[in-house]
Amino acid sequence: MEIKEHMEVIGADGVHVGTVDKVEGGRIKLTKKDSGEGSHKGHHHFIARSLVAGVEGNKVRLSANADVAVTMEQEK
Repeated sequence: MEIKEHMEVIGADGVHVGTVDKVEGGRIKLTKKDSGEGSHKGHHHFIARSLVAGVEGNKVRLSANADVAVTMEQEK
């Protein structure tokens, strides 16, 4: 399964989580434009690659729901 730039990342519940900027090691870096508001605005977020359940077309589906995956993101 290959994860590429600009793929949409969705939770197990089908909710949009972000857009792939690139894959760095064991995690997916999301684009800044999908980083949310408040203290998260303008920061890159990361999702552990271990949360990826599969790639379907141009979408990366996670094994966790969107709200759970977002809490697991790491800022750099």
